[in-house]
Amino acid sequence: MSERKRIVIVGVGLIGGSLALQLNEKGLASKLIGVEANEEHRNKALELELVDEIMNLDEAIQNSDVIVLAIPVDAIVELLPGILDKVDKQIVIELGSTKEELIKKANHHPKRGRLVATHPMWGTEYSGPEAAVHGAFENKAVIICNPSESDADALEWTKNMFKKTGMHLLEMDAVAHDLHAAYVSHISHITSFALANTVLEKEKEEEAIFELASAGFESTVRLAKSNPGMWVPIFMQNRENVLDVLNEHISQLRKFKSCLEKENWEYLKELIEGANKIRKIIK
Repeated sequence: MSERKRIVIVGVGLIGGSLALQLNEKGLASKLIGVEANEEHRNKALELELVDEIMNLDEAIQNSDVIVLAIPVDAIVELLPGILDKVDKQIVIELGSTKEELIKKANHHPKRGRLVATHPMWGTEYSGPEAAVHGAFENKAVIICNPSESDADALEWTKNMFKKTGMHLLEMDAVAHDLHAAYVSHISHITSFALANTVLEKEKEEEAIFELASAGFESTVRLAKSNPGMWVPIFMQNRENVLDVLNEHISQLRKFKSCLEKENWEYLKELIEGANKIRKIIK
């Protein structure tokens, strides 16, 4: 692990840029190469010194030891087979928020073992290179999916990389990952998008929203600022699980609605007390 690697970051935005900062600060990279489709992002990534150089994808693969895919999940699925076609001993680490579809896509590839499927459980509502955060991954979880399908050396290096950036490791199969991610991450974003649209529809006075919005509203609707280019592909790839959790969420909302309609304050209190149990899990 002492050997520093030439590391390619494909997608130097919030996640890729934050990881680049960590890789540099922890001395894991001998060289950081960015691959970025957006010209403005390319220039900003260089200006902010997130990467040492920008290359096209083919050139970057040839000059790499490790390739990190930090792009929307639909782009990972599209590009992954072609990237695996071109690698030899390079390690390919993908950071997508959904797993089942992309692992299916890679499963029969002769270089499948070079791929390590991971999901760092961190993010903000912002995007682009300027959103990169120092120390972003410290004390956060990273899920490594289907680890037995990755080559031992690729898996070991990836685990050590995440440990060095301050993360703790969890292992999970892809199907279970996508189900749990729907419940603890994806539904939060749908709820936030829907709440923002509700307020924007009903409250026509922008100044009133700005002046009266409490900290509670601000924290609940914060995720509504998230990039649709990232989240629409996540919802597409995890459609069945998201529909399942969305149906349950709608059922819970109907209970609250019924309490108000029927002035059933006792049951309303029970619902809120039931929700309070989350305090034992999330401090």
